[in-house]
Amino acid sequence: MAYWLIKSEPDAYSWDQLVKTANKGEAWTGVRNHTAKLNLQAMKKGDRCFYYHSNVGKEIVGVAEVIKTAYPDPTAKDGPWVCVDVKADEPFAKPVTLEAVKADAKLKDMALVKFSRLSVQPVTDAEWKVVCKMAGIAS
Repeated sequence: MAYWLIKSEPDAYSWDQLVKTANKGEAWTGVRNHTAKLNLQAMKKGDRCFYYHSNVGKEIVGVAEVIKTAYPDPTAKDGPWVCVDVKADEPFAKPVTLEAVKADAKLKDMALVKFSRLSVQPVTDAEWKVVCKMAGIAS
């Protein structure tokens, strides 16, 4: 299993909206960055993702699961863009802020810190464990 971080602006598509889709999940569409596209293509069914609210909040608010691997993004008008389907798995009772991530020396190399604008990012096993501990959930 691999770990990822996916970003969404909460006023565009929030964690609560993903939760409402239940096990049906939602297509993670609209990614228009080639590095992020490669990350989507690398995702496997069962991989887990941190769900990050960007712009407003700037915090990791829960864990999502990949339920369908990469397929052509139906919202793409041009280019070979892809999406995956994800479903909400576990909310964080205590969101982990970007400020807290940046303050933890163990997370200094995390993509969220180094490549903050990338919308789909890999997360290492060690980073996953640290963030889960910060959120008060089992990794």
